[in-house]
Amino acid sequence: MDNNRPLAKENPIYSFPHFSLALPLPFSFPLFRIDSGGRRERRRVWLAPILFPSLSLSLFSSSSSSSPLSLSPLSSSSSFPPHDSSGSVPPSPPLVVLVLARALGGLLPRGSGTWRPCTRPRAPPRRGSSSAPPPPPPPPLTPPRSCPTTALSSSEAPAAALGGCATAAGRRGWWSPAARAVLDVDGAAGAALTAVNASLQRRDDPPPPKVASLNDIISERGACGVGFIANLKNEPSFKIIRDALTALGCMEHRGGCGADNDSGDGAGLMSAIPWDLYNNWASKQGLPSLDSSKTGVGMIFLPKNEQFMEEAKSVITKIFAEEGLEVLGWRPVPVNTAVVGYYAKETMPNIQQVFVKVAKEDSSDDIERELYICRKLIERAAKAAEWKDELYFCSLSSRTVVYKGMLRSEVLGQFYLDLQNDLYKSSFAIYHRRYSTNTSPRWPLAQPMRLLGHNGEINTIQGNLNWMQSREATIQSPVWRGRENEIRPFGDSKASDSANLDSAAELLLRSGRSPAEALMILVPEAYKNHPTLMIKYPEVVDFYDYYKGQMEAWDGPALLLFSDGKTVGACLDRNGLRPARYWRTVDDFVYVASEVGVLPMDESKVIMKGRLGPGMMITVDLQSGEVFENTEVKKRVASASPYGSWLKENTRTIKPVNFLSAIAMDNETILRHQQAFGYSSEDVQMVIETMAAQGKEPTFCMGDDIPLAVLSRKPHMIFDYFKQRFAQVTNPAIDPLREGLVMSLEVSIGKRGNILEVGPENAHQVILSSPVLNEGELDLLMKDPNLKAKKLSTYFDIRNGLDGSLEKMIKELCEEADAAVRDGSQLLVLSDRSDELEPTHPAIPILLAVGAVHQHLIQNGLRMSASIVADTAQCFSTHQFACLIGYGASAVCPYLALETCRHWRVSTKTVNMMRNGKMPTVTIEQAQRNFCKAVKGGLLKILSKMGISLLSSYCGAQIFEIYGLGQEIVDLAFCGSVSKIGGLTLDELARETLSFWVKAFSDETAKRLENFGFIQYRPGGEYHGNNPEMSKLLHKAVRQKSDNAYSVYQQHLANRPVNVLRDLLEFKSDRKPIPIGKVEPASSIVQRFCTGGMSLGAISRETHEAIAIAMNRLGGKSNSGEGGEDPIRWSPLTDVVDGYSPTLPHLKGLQNGDTATSAIKQVASGRFGVTPTFLVNAEQLEIKIAQGAKPGEGGQLPGKKVSAYIARLRNSKPGVPLISPPPHHDIYSIEDLAQLIFDLHQINPKAKVSVKLVAEAGIGTVASGVAKGNADIIQISGHDGGTGASPVSSIKHAGGPWELGLTETHQTLIQNGLRERVILRVDGGFKSGLDVLMAAALGADEYGFGSVAMIATGCVMARICHTNNCPVGVASQREELRARFPGVPGDLVNFFFYVAEEVRAILAKLGYEKLDDIIGRTDLLRSKDIPMMKTQHLDLSYIMSSVGLPKWSSTEIRNQDVHTNGCVLDDIILSDPEITDAIENEKEVSKTIQIYNVDRAVCGRVAGVIAKKYGDTGFAGQVNLTFTGSAGQSFACFLTPGMHIRIVGEANDYVGKGMAGGELVVVPIENTGFRPEDATIVGNTCLYGATGGQVFVRGKAGERFAVRNSLAQAVVEGTGDHCCEYMTGGCVVVLGKVGRNVAAGMTGGLAYILDEDDSLIPKVNKEIVKIQRVNAPAGQMQLKSLIEAYVEKTGSEKGAAVLREWEAYLPLFWQIVPPSEEDTPEACAEFERVLAKQGMTLQSA
Repeated sequence: MDNNRPLAKENPIYSFPHFSLALPLPFSFPLFRIDSGGRRERRRVWLAPILFPSLSLSLFSSSSSSSPLSLSPLSSSSSFPPHDSSGSVPPSPPLVVLVLARALGGLLPRGSGTWRPCTRPRAPPRRGSSSAPPPPPPPPLTPPRSCPTTALSSSEAPAAALGGCATAAGRRGWWSPAARAVLDVDGAAGAALTAVNASLQRRDDPPPPKVASLNDIISERGACGVGFIANLKNEPSFKIIRDALTALGCMEHRGGCGADNDSGDGAGLMSAIPWDLYNNWASKQGLPSLDSSKTGVGMIFLPKNEQFMEEAKSVITKIFAEEGLEVLGWRPVPVNTAVVGYYAKETMPNIQQVFVKVAKEDSSDDIERELYICRKLIERAAKAAEWKDELYFCSLSSRTVVYKGMLRSEVLGQFYLDLQNDLYKSSFAIYHRRYSTNTSPRWPLAQPMRLLGHNGEINTIQGNLNWMQSREATIQSPVWRGRENEIRPFGDSKASDSANLDSAAELLLRSGRSPAEALMILVPEAYKNHPTLMIKYPEVVDFYDYYKGQMEAWDGPALLLFSDGKTVGACLDRNGLRPARYWRTVDDFVYVASEVGVLPMDESKVIMKGRLGPGMMITVDLQSGEVFENTEVKKRVASASPYGSWLKENTRTIKPVNFLSAIAMDNETILRHQQAFGYSSEDVQMVIETMAAQGKEPTFCMGDDIPLAVLSRKPHMIFDYFKQRFAQVTNPAIDPLREGLVMSLEVSIGKRGNILEVGPENAHQVILSSPVLNEGELDLLMKDPNLKAKKLSTYFDIRNGLDGSLEKMIKELCEEADAAVRDGSQLLVLSDRSDELEPTHPAIPILLAVGAVHQHLIQNGLRMSASIVADTAQCFSTHQFACLIGYGASAVCPYLALETCRHWRVSTKTVNMMRNGKMPTVTIEQAQRNFCKAVKGGLLKILSKMGISLLSSYCGAQIFEIYGLGQEIVDLAFCGSVSKIGGLTLDELARETLSFWVKAFSDETAKRLENFGFIQYRPGGEYHGNNPEMSKLLHKAVRQKSDNAYSVYQQHLANRPVNVLRDLLEFKSDRKPIPIGKVEPASSIVQRFCTGGMSLGAISRETHEAIAIAMNRLGGKSNSGEGGEDPIRWSPLTDVVDGYSPTLPHLKGLQNGDTATSAIKQVASGRFGVTPTFLVNAEQLEIKIAQGAKPGEGGQLPGKKVSAYIARLRNSKPGVPLISPPPHHDIYSIEDLAQLIFDLHQINPKAKVSVKLVAEAGIGTVASGVAKGNADIIQISGHDGGTGASPVSSIKHAGGPWELGLTETHQTLIQNGLRERVILRVDGGFKSGLDVLMAAALGADEYGFGSVAMIATGCVMARICHTNNCPVGVASQREELRARFPGVPGDLVNFFFYVAEEVRAILAKLGYEKLDDIIGRTDLLRSKDIPMMKTQHLDLSYIMSSVGLPKWSSTEIRNQDVHTNGCVLDDIILSDPEITDAIENEKEVSKTIQIYNVDRAVCGRVAGVIAKKYGDTGFAGQVNLTFTGSAGQSFACFLTPGMHIRIVGEANDYVGKGMAGGELVVVPIENTGFRPEDATIVGNTCLYGATGGQVFVRGKAGERFAVRNSLAQAVVEGTGDHCCEYMTGGCVVVLGKVGRNVAAGMTGGLAYILDEDDSLIPKVNKEIVKIQRVNAPAGQMQLKSLIEAYVEKTGSEKGAAVLREWEAYLPLFWQIVPPSEEDTPEACAEFERVLAKQGMTLQSA
């Protein structure tokens, strides 16, 4: 072997640019192989200069490029700087391992098996583990995942070579630490191909409607990276295909991989049909040349089984023949199966193409339509076949073809040999890389689909599918020539949301709509109150208004790329929640991509750079070569029909009608009604009256600690069995307050016409501004002559007995509704209003009535013909309104709630309170208006939790889970909803309804409403888990350290009524008891305990620090919550005398050696206190996605809790309320979460990263995605978690029990081979050792205690945390109350040791020695025999089921190393001796480095090293780094003072995230072909949570620039929407145009915006800020000096022009000023006078 040969020569795929940074030599690396006997053979190879002289200091390749190498993550083994403290040599950098594994072949023993790098050996299988098949064979030594280098030399594409784009493997590569958990999972788990929607019915017989099932929908989620390339001259070339594959490879980090780390979640490419390639094949087959104008090409996934494949082909051929199409030939698509991952290969279909001649049609559109009909007929014919799930058409078209599969990005081009053939030519290509949160993705779900490539998630999918199915009966168009029945159905709940959106778009397209029009109908922008559209493009507004009543929006984050072969384009959702950048070159190419930098590009040829903003669209007409940007496209579409005049002539709007001004019932009558319909005194006083008085929902605290409705001994209304679903990870919640401009509660009432026909008759509808009606508005609807409203009474008759009566009446009601609609009624009013209530005619639960009628009409094809309105006494809370609307009601008239408001207003008590000034005065009408306002606000919040913007999309979307209703009820009225534990039958529900009803008629009827105690604890009311007796017993046990007292506490818990699902379970054992001495010690068990994430601010400093000290004594972990932490807490105490320390003088019971640091430091959406130093001082970092007490919502710390100390820690202003947004603005999808995990691993590679989720159906799917995103820990919180403050409806009605969430997560992770990768932690209502063991048996490794830990330190459950008046100083910032804090750390230590001893006692009784032995052992659980009050039909089999055990013990999982980002560019920077010297010795150093889009979070690790050594402000040196190229996401994150970063090129999203200091300059390259001030040069969400530093950007930024900025200063030349959102400090200067909603939620800092065309004022959100000219001299100085610094750093022409003509430009600037800044010198022109006045006042005082 020639030791000196250049390594890269052997295999060109390993070529990489030269890099000039020294690598440590000598170094070693381990290799292994499996020999023919299955034995593992290992060798460690040392690499020294003597062996490889050419490698002594630098690695060179055959490439002529000399750009520095950027190493992207590949392995856990990278270690920089070269030697550790012991002086030992670290393992080799991974790059060398991968390349040298081949090159060193000659030095290693020969024999069978390929040598490949070692990963950590797997643990031996545990006893009792599931019988899984043998593990997949080790993947062959594949090249590192880089951009595809097919037909590329490294000189052509430096970015595509390993250096530039080498990917993401360590993020998820088989050599990454995450891969240590590779499991042998049943290969069949990933098998099932998409169920295809067809059956062998007669062609004219449409398939029966089937309601969309939530179970199907939640098992598939996804997110991705996408892009397109188009040639404006419509010239096909192979270069376009090659470039698309290169770009795809550079987005590998946006995709996901299966448990084998080799099977991609999906990658694909759509292009024009490459006729040259196919004609070449045809000529070789002896076939005549294909006529491109008459030939269709089908790309088909066929069954693997030979016999099934032939059957499928014969069905396809038969249908084509019947349709008069001639099959010209079948072509097996040439593929290279060697590059496919293990799991993907298991499910790989047989891939063939079919060529068919369509002779009978002439026009291209008719040919496409004929092929569409054929495909639908084939799918239906296959329905009855055994192989129905294995047949799938990727495409069947005469224009486009799709190549896709369960592949990684760079494997796509290697797998499909066609894509390497230079005869493959196209004038455009759409490419897509998928990240599925379900790790058993299927081949058909890869994208692009047949028309669309979709990055995002449709949140309303269940409603969309139900409505599409309802439309099937009404859809008609002459283009189908009467064949509409043959193309049904139009959706499939088993397919992904993307596939269903594609299907809906395809239907519109084939029916004659253009792609742009189809997407404007399906994904409309937020056009209401849009300044540009309203003024300049009213026809576009008319278009959207016309269609809003025809098609509910497919709502959710979405970047959609589309093509029908004639047009190619892209559009973004109404919120702009996915990144989309575009650029155009001088040689007539247009590019759109999720990221910039995915292709090597001569920047001087770029003539336009931009980004798609919210709701925007760009299209390329391939035939004319024109590019149409947003408004041009929409204007063309909207001008096609006179939508405006149709609306004027046909649409009616109900104007608001005055509320009643007098009461309608006497006191006795209203009381009887309230009792009959289930009201309690809490409902009236705490909910209805609060809403009537304040116009907003009531707030409460602590969480929901009462039993689920089905477990309760008290009667509940049916609504209490439903929990609202909410967004987490895969899509973001929306902020309904700060971003309300994208939301709407408008409702259309009346018949919805035929969506395929355009005409005035479709506009015949009534528009309501909201779904909340008063009596007068309902009357107007009833009288509308066109609606022909029909009132249906909703009472059932129990004179002949209760059993069966409810079901009988529901069926009659449905028949009555059916007849009314067939009779022409367009409005059904379901009403329980009655002049006289009758004892034998109780009201049907209105939700049951609405749901049953809605489902009945869907199944009978009548749902589009009528709307449903509920006129009901049974609805008064926001949750109840949401349930009714979610299950089909378009509007609700809450007549009894309105009457209750009127009675409250005229009551003597209210009148007196208003008279005495104890309550603001409101009129009787105002009280009702306030109530309705509160309901509307609550509805917006409920919609926004799920990320839904429009009520019209929420209506019928069934965004709920059911806990405690049986399948009989679900199938009748809530079909498709998930009810995992079964529950009440219809008769049992009737009985519960009757229990309310009879109260209204009994002689003993109380003269006041009963108080059930559902919200506030009260003696005799509902049982509360955290009750006064429980807290007293616990205080006694921990303060006296009394075993007997703890036993009494245990006994109290054992004797409680059934409160949570686990109370229905008990342990059984297969072993004999053992002595407790043999059980693992308590000191080991307590290390698994954590406390909840309670923020310093929500709770007092004393409580926060006492809990932290206690957990550190135990070796457990406390959690900082979202509010930062005082650095004084990070050092152990050494000055304690008699339990007191001068360092923490407010605490008692201290010991020397105590540390008050929280081991887990939380990163929440507000990013308060998240600085580089905070992050590097963490043992673990927790990303708080959701909170159990209010999932899907943000937080708010009231101003009175923001003391000077809290404000200092949070970088904000004292007394000013602090808002945490509902979403993290850098997590809008699963790949965004993976990026934040990457960022946190980057700055602190020693900290494990945890992700906190809340239990809901589908959480297993989400958790799989989180595990693939490289999280170390997943925390599952139950709905019963505590909170400092939250709306009552959120506490009560969102989130699920952790028992179900944990079970689903644990089992899904096992099935997907991911369980070993992550520690599972669970919390929610834990109180005892038994709770810990239950959680362990269900699969948890660690256990969180929240409320009970606070109780142990002194909380008395006063439940007034939200008022700042906590009587014992636990949850108050008031000094005098904090002085009463009774707790000492020792109390909590005692509690946790008691819990651990209880765990030991139970383990001994069960016969097990350690907790490890029972984790995941659901076989040790059995149902308790407990008689239940309401039903015996609960089914807990789901909780007790098992899919096997992990292959590692819980201890091994907990002790594994922190997951790593692999080798990253920062490691190479830090291995430079000059840089390390500058950091060590505070010197100055300057370097220039090449950067590519796959280099993510660059500078984060360098910042971490500086912050760890010097803190956030202590570094006196200067590190100057200049980067050239396109930076990946999170560039320059977490910068610290002393870091001066410059990038010449451009950057993607999250630039400057969390920066605390330093300087960041972004400039384009010299001599660009575009004007920098017109170009977008950085992405979305820049400066998120920044706490210092300066940023200068020459060019424009995307959405949400400077969101939650605390102290940074920035200058930029233009921004997108939501600029300066939630800002609490700092200063932002914008020298150009901004988008909408500027300064929403901005409570501090200043913004200066140049307004040259007078368009700014309508774009500012004036809720908080005021807007003024820059009049204060200090403000003028601040503005000018920032622009001067900006011009000096960037050379901006725009900035220079402003300075040159300062006097002319200054009056064009607006200053945006929040209240906290109004009296500062910069904002107050009269500052000196005000100051002098204040001084005089002080003197006189």
